[in-house]
Amino acid sequence: MTLDDKSLIPETIYLYAMGIDTKDFELYRSIFADLVEIDFSSYEGSSVTEPSKLTGDEWVKRVQPLFTGLAATQHSMTNPVVSINGENAACRMYMQAHHVYEPDKETSWFTLGGYYDDTLVRSSQSPTGWLLTGVKLTVLWRQGDHSIMAEAREAGRKLLER
Repeated sequence: MTLDDKSLIPETIYLYAMGIDTKDFELYRSIFADLVEIDFSSYEGSSVTEPSKLTGDEWVKRVQPLFTGLAATQHSMTNPVVSINGENAACRMYMQAHHVYEPDKETSWFTLGGYYDDTLVRSSQSPTGWLLTGVKLTVLWRQGDHSIMAEAREAGRKLLER
């Protein structure tokens, strides 16, 4: 383990936020392994969503309509705690995610806070030397109108079909 690894692992997760917020889905895809386990059950409820294993391409395709349909997002990540075991790593990163459907209408904003528990593997295929193999979101609080997420997803689907 080097000091570089301790900074490059959070950098990978910062690129997660940057890829989503700038709608740069090529960048976003570049930080995922070919197979990734996603657990957003805390966000959607465990009775709605079970953790799932899917390809990095499938994951990006799944989230692209939502973020295409939103006018803006800002994912703030902080306080990374990294542990490394050989070629594998884990990182807990606190986050706050602000989602805006209509910028001039505060009632169409939705924000949540919590943390990500991510797993990574060392890889020369990543811009940082690390790829995400698992993403688990734990939501601690929510504010605003959650229904904008479904509206944005549908609007994004229509935009992507053009």
